[in-house]
Amino acid sequence: MQEWLSMSAAELGRGIGRGEIDAEALCETYLQAIAAHPYAKRIYSVVTEDRARAEARAAARRAQLGQRLGPLDGVPISWKDLFDSAGVATEAGSQLLAGRVPGTDAEVLRNATMAGLVCLGKTHMSELAFSGLGLNPRTATPPCINDPEAVPGGSSSGAAASVAFGLAACGIGSDTGGSVRIPAAWNDLVGLKTTSGRLSSKGVVPLCERFDTVGPIGRSVEDCALMLAALDGSGTPVDLRGARLEGMRFAALQTTVLDEIRDAPRAAYENAVERLHAAGAKIERLDAPEVAEAMPLSGLLFTAEAYGIWGETIAANPEVMFPPIRERFEGGRDALASDYIAGWRKLNALREAWAARVAGYDAVLMPSSPILPPNAERLLTDDSYYVTENLLALRNTRVGNLMGLAAMSLPTGVPSCGIMLCGAAFGEERLLRVAAAAEAALS
Repeated sequence: MQEWLSMSAAELGRGIGRGEIDAEALCETYLQAIAAHPYAKRIYSVVTEDRARAEARAAARRAQLGQRLGPLDGVPISWKDLFDSAGVATEAGSQLLAGRVPGTDAEVLRNATMAGLVCLGKTHMSELAFSGLGLNPRTATPPCINDPEAVPGGSSSGAAASVAFGLAACGIGSDTGGSVRIPAAWNDLVGLKTTSGRLSSKGVVPLCERFDTVGPIGRSVEDCALMLAALDGSGTPVDLRGARLEGMRFAALQTTVLDEIRDAPRAAYENAVERLHAAGAKIERLDAPEVAEAMPLSGLLFTAEAYGIWGETIAANPEVMFPPIRERFEGGRDALASDYIAGWRKLNALREAWAARVAGYDAVLMPSSPILPPNAERLLTDDSYYVTENLLALRNTRVGNLMGLAAMSLPTGVPSCGIMLCGAAFGEERLLRVAAAAEAALS
């Protein structure tokens, strides 16, 4: 049964469907693993044993009757602590929300439950989702699978750690500036950032509503494809069969994303690009000046909206926040409405220019992160190190958010080094097929 903890969500689902895996036994295996794991309290904020057992029992009965609800019926997964879950604390990694207990599930959690997925509990995250590092001294900082002394990436830090350490088959996170893809990359997993609006944000604690997205972190592209169909309620995943790189055309972005990149991520990325080319993909270098023009807008558009949502709450109890996170929110306090509106108008024009520039490509490639996971203790004691690493962590992933894209991070085979594929807005199904072909070449 221990081997179940390292299997993909899709493999577990197939095992349940064939009668080789009992959903109740699978749930108990995960709950026992969580209870025994030395890092469990750093990964899970709440473990929902009663709910998990009840859902697993129902899934096992459906499997016996041949009435499974979908390919992941009975598979146990985790949820980032910003998805409302009825009767269970949902505090978004912040003492500002201590004791917050919603009365209903978030819509995506409700959809997943209707598809038969088993909720193991809620995972720790960066405070109010406003950091790509995963460092949270106010609640908990989960470990990185490749270095327990390093941060795991954020803000969906516990979501990724739960999968990487074998404590969930898949983790559901959110991505506003890279918060699914960075922890996926740093923990050698697959992360899907959906287009803003592709999945419901009802019942999801917001950070920046115009950028917030929901997305899965799993062991494979197939896992992410199956989870997308469960989260959107359609129940119909894209067919990944026959996905091949031959004839595909990729753009390797040169603008901004290679600046100040460290040696290990650069080497891993270049090797991954070479393998994609060897598998039949055509790779072309691409300069996109609209990316360089969009980057400076981040400081205005993200922080102004974040402070507009949270400013009053923060001002009422500022001392409970981790100061660097509080200061990041406060950076939007004095933003002018006219600047914010002008910024969005400019960004929309840049998005149109980007879409025209990349229209002929199957995906745009870039390193998921220009850095490796930083040391957690040094981040707390070295202010300049914190500033440098925090700024670089989300630099590349932010391209996908600013341009409003669907994007994925895939492992390269080098620890904590991912390669990102960016597709078109609302082009998740096409991107998943492209990513499946790339995954096969990189495996």
